[in-house]
Amino acid sequence: MTIYARLAGVGSYLPPDRVTNDDLVARGIDTNDEWIATRTGIRARHLAAPDVTSSQLGLEAARRALEHAGIGADEIDLLIVATSTPDFIFPSTACLIQSALGNKGATAFDVQAVCSGFVYAMTIAEKFIRSGSHKKALVIGAETFSRILDWKDRGTCVLFGDGAGAVVMEASAQPGILATALHADGSHSDILNVPGQVVGGQVTGDPFLRMDGQAVFKFAVRVLAEVARECCEAAQLPPDQVDWLVPHQANIRIIEATAKKMGLSMERVVTTVAQHGNTSAASVPLALDAAVKDGRIQRGQTVMLEGVGGGFTWGAVLLRY
Repeated sequence: MTIYARLAGVGSYLPPDRVTNDDLVARGIDTNDEWIATRTGIRARHLAAPDVTSSQLGLEAARRALEHAGIGADEIDLLIVATSTPDFIFPSTACLIQSALGNKGATAFDVQAVCSGFVYAMTIAEKFIRSGSHKKALVIGAETFSRILDWKDRGTCVLFGDGAGAVVMEASAQPGILATALHADGSHSDILNVPGQVVGGQVTGDPFLRMDGQAVFKFAVRVLAEVARECCEAAQLPPDQVDWLVPHQANIRIIEATAKKMGLSMERVVTTVAQHGNTSAASVPLALDAAVKDGRIQRGQTVMLEGVGGGFTWGAVLLRY
């Protein structure tokens, strides 16, 4: 019997501190609501308290996804966390969440593909499940990006937020994940990065996020449209037959341009960027959970998830929910 992977549950969590564009101005950042909103579509973002970690955000999202799936944490045999802001150098954030859930023995590891991380992690989980080696996977995207922002750089600090999203995937006799595609091109690593590290107990290089916004925009629009078409071709589904597009929530202009290239109206695109900002690996599952919970995404519909991020990495997952 052929084994497939399907989504069994979704969940998400945002830290309670909601910070609007006007709040950033009040905190002394040289910007204004109109400047941010017209360029990015962002009106607010959530920021984690100083003592809250990515694993703690991910844990809450995981619990909600497990509850939605009706599955106990002890049933999970694969746990993957996509994050660029782990709690520690090691152990992995996945192992920390595994411990907090009370799960013992499941395969657990982190994936670092920045804003494409969740799509990468879902694709990896699907391969594990389809191989027959694992039956139930918990895939989490969790970020505390506020920790790596230069709050004096108004071109980047206004764009990002913190949060977490998760899905439960399980083996199925019927296709759930219809197609996946992952790519990377390290030659573009200079246009979006955090070029620092810890050496001998000291930070070397630059520990803050740096970005060439125009270069990122051009690259993102091109590859997101290409990878969406690639998945549709693999699944033999015309792009305009996708019921819902759930893209990485980086910039409303990138999202609009991608939808246009796919022949989709914005009514069929899930956007949360206005209220969440860019939450990197958490953005796709946060948006997916929002659309499932408010009833837009229904069982049996086709959904395209896609992301693009520093590396440069990009990818997509086409699924039947």
